[in-house]
Amino acid sequence: MADIFSALILGLIEGLTEFIPVSSTAHVLLAGHFLGFRSPGNTFVVLIQLGAILAILLVYFKRLLSLALALPRSARARHFVLAVLFGFLPAAVIGAIAHDFIKNVLFETPMLICVVLILGGLVLLAVDKIQFKPKYHDVTEFSLPMALKIGFFQCLAMIPGTSRSGATIVGALLMGADKRSAAEFSFFLAMPTMVGAFALDLYENRNMLSFDDGMLIVIGFVAAFVSALLVVRALLDFVSIRGYAPFAWWRIFIGAAGLIGLTLFG
Repeated sequence: MADIFSALILGLIEGLTEFIPVSSTAHVLLAGHFLGFRSPGNTFVVLIQLGAILAILLVYFKRLLSLALALPRSARARHFVLAVLFGFLPAAVIGAIAHDFIKNVLFETPMLICVVLILGGLVLLAVDKIQFKPKYHDVTEFSLPMALKIGFFQCLAMIPGTSRSGATIVGALLMGADKRSAAEFSFFLAMPTMVGAFALDLYENRNMLSFDDGMLIVIGFVAAFVSALLVVRALLDFVSIRGYAPFAWWRIFIGAAGLIGLTLFG
């Protein structure tokens, strides 16, 4: 029962934090550490992310369907799909090469995760104060080189605590996107990236998972799906109005609280 409760809590945390720039992986790993929750090869943390992806697929279903139907006749639609694939490419290559190091070293270093949370918060605060003059207000207008560069920014999130959405959003802002289109491109880029991570992790750990592990993953998956639905619908409007400073301060708070907890309780 304790593991079921932990899986439910961790799934809710995953869904609530996946698409905001606070690092869902850091939150789930730190919460799991203090709850005493373990999964073979830290597979639970990666596999429940698919629940969050299904949430964004549901929210964007009509737009994705329109995009798919427009591909044969629309150069703009083909360009956008290609841009997302260009953005996904760095993570696909680097993630496959560094998979074992990420899972066995970085995921197992909670002190590092807390420090990176704080540093990332400071970066977000700095970025939020910059008066950007955006050139791109429509996510479908991002050039292929720009998408590729954002993809390299996304790779920074392989260090837990960096935040995949935060890295891609900052990268897009620095290259001329406005806040809304930067967040939206992060959503679309998450789809192939997280599906790829899910498939790779499931394949790598296929022989380690038991029936009980599968049940806990399903619980976390469903919780992540439901909670992510709430966040995705509200995030774009929020960042357009409030910016990223609230998330930056939250990162700093969680990172500092984690360091205190690790010092006192290990």
